[in-house]
Amino acid sequence: MTAIRGAYPVLITPMTDAQEIDWGGVKNNVNYFADQGVAGIVINGSTGEFVSLSKEEKFQMVETVLKEVNGRIPVIVGTAAETTKETIEYTKQAEAQGADCALIINSYYCKPKENEIYFHFKEISNAVNLPIMLYNNPFTSGVNMSTDLMLQIGKECERVTHIKESSGEITKVRDLARKGKGDFEVFCGAEELVMESYFVGATGWISVAGNIVPKLVTDMFNHFQNGELEEAWAINDRILPLCAFLEGSGKYVQIVKKAMELTGQAGGPSRHPRLGLSPEEDQKLKDILSNLAVATRV
Repeated sequence: MTAIRGAYPVLITPMTDAQEIDWGGVKNNVNYFADQGVAGIVINGSTGEFVSLSKEEKFQMVETVLKEVNGRIPVIVGTAAETTKETIEYTKQAEAQGADCALIINSYYCKPKENEIYFHFKEISNAVNLPIMLYNNPFTSGVNMSTDLMLQIGKECERVTHIKESSGEITKVRDLARKGKGDFEVFCGAEELVMESYFVGATGWISVAGNIVPKLVTDMFNHFQNGELEEAWAINDRILPLCAFLEGSGKYVQIVKKAMELTGQAGGPSRHPRLGLSPEEDQKLKDILSNLAVATRV
């Protein structure tokens, strides 16, 4: 099994002005990240607007990206859906195309109870052979899984090998990493708590900021792994304003798309009703990129 560790940018879905997926841009961005030396990438995640894509588009995204990557780096595929049946279907498709792991959040509309969440992941785990990264994000799903529930799922659902913890509760990262050791690994999903998460046992980061500064997030993880803590903290301090902007703006998708365009990659608009950045937000992004010494085509 491919080792899933390190900082993984969670990619946007580039689009045209007609709101269609820019497939040439998808391939361009995949090659850009592979060339940047990232640990791996995530597609069909929240930053990729997965809830705004059709089933056919999601399937084509998996096929296109896995073919373009061609085994160069690991690919995690978001396969979440509202129902267990759909989630299994998406996960099986990702598995058939050669994905390395599936990223799955709980049902995000019905607000399932904990026994329903357990049932959901147990059924998926029993139906596939692909490693699964359970995803806890109360801000998007409306449910904050308890540590005990995630530990139970991680220990009793064979295919659950990782947990992405995005609640912002560092104690959850700590307890999951310590009590789940040997059963699963923990990834940080909170942009402003990355170094803290590494210190309490996280072995990776599903990174929105990694779209914009892929080399920095990669170097930060590598420095930490090598015990070069001052160097890791220095990078953390540099990128923290970007991470805070992404977390606090409510427009992380639009910010990343604009930043990708500014750095010469494929971005484009988001699917409506998401609208673009305001002039003030646009200027703030440019100021942040300037402070990070990111070369832009302004």
